[in-house]
Amino acid sequence: MIPTDKNYSLNGKTILLTGGTGSFGQKFTEIALKECNPHSIRIFDNRELAAVEMERDFRDPRLRFFMGDVRDKKRLLRAMKGADIVVHAAALKHVPICEYNPIEAVKTNIEGSINIIDAAIDSGVEKVMAISTDKAVHPCNLYGATKMVAEKLFVQGNSYSGGKNPYFSCCRYGNVIGSSGSVVPLFFEQKSNGEITITDERMTRFWVTLNEGVRFVINSIEIMKGGEIFIPKIPSMKVMELADVIAPEAKKKIIGIRSGEKLHEVLLTEEEALHTKEFDKFFIITPQYPFWHKDNFKEGRNLPFGFRYSSDNNGEWIVKDQIKAILKINAEEERKSLPPVKVEG
Repeated sequence: MIPTDKNYSLNGKTILLTGGTGSFGQKFTEIALKECNPHSIRIFDNRELAAVEMERDFRDPRLRFFMGDVRDKKRLLRAMKGADIVVHAAALKHVPICEYNPIEAVKTNIEGSINIIDAAIDSGVEKVMAISTDKAVHPCNLYGATKMVAEKLFVQGNSYSGGKNPYFSCCRYGNVIGSSGSVVPLFFEQKSNGEITITDERMTRFWVTLNEGVRFVINSIEIMKGGEIFIPKIPSMKVMELADVIAPEAKKKIIGIRSGEKLHEVLLTEEEALHTKEFDKFFIITPQYPFWHKDNFKEGRNLPFGFRYSSDNNGEWIVKDQIKAILKINAEEERKSLPPVKVEG
């Protein structure tokens, strides 16, 4: 079941995409250009070389490349001028880097989020979607803590906008297969050395492909009303089985759980489940604030008391044969070059 009032579309919209040269940003740009027909996409990032390479790959006149940092509110105000939608994907997201550089993580992930909210309100954009992570739930490391705070800022951003444009929401999902923060590239790198390091043989994770993650974000933007946290129903995977598929002959060395690492990940807590609506393919955590209309998403199902959505109690699992197929498809997609997108007119 999908909400029936899906009247909003990215068609003809001007989109600002922070962190736009990253793996999510590039895939979002590819899918949005091909399937959603936006007026333009503004790629906002502080990595010059990555922006140059992305511009060469896409060669699409609908793309605009804005050099800037989410710490710089003035630059955000200029970049958002005339924009309809903001997709906020910029973040410091590698756990060890954030642990070693905590103040920088706070400046980017928390203060940067505040700048996005303020600039969006001052610029009068229509919708803002922030990209979050399962690590924001019961965080045990600084990265997760900064994303937890960012989620709360975006939900409450609707109080500052007065229940009208812009509307702020979040998408929260698990590990993206093959992304820069994924363990998959590490396992392939270690494979050549004949030894793969596993922190704990019991470890499980939620997994989603980049295509699935991007399409989930686009669908959530189309149906969001402001204040929701959208969570997809995605399968779990045993990290030990992933290692066996990637390097079946390699030695598996158990090194112990690292600082700030969880044995299992959680996408939805028992407390959040009390005000969550369930649909066939996703959950919507609804906000408990005056700006929220109780009739929003009334077609969703209530969850049973004590429900918890974690990677170890998931009802859907990826087995070894499926892991092989997913890795093969992901590798093939990574090898494809992005052809120029033809634009009429």
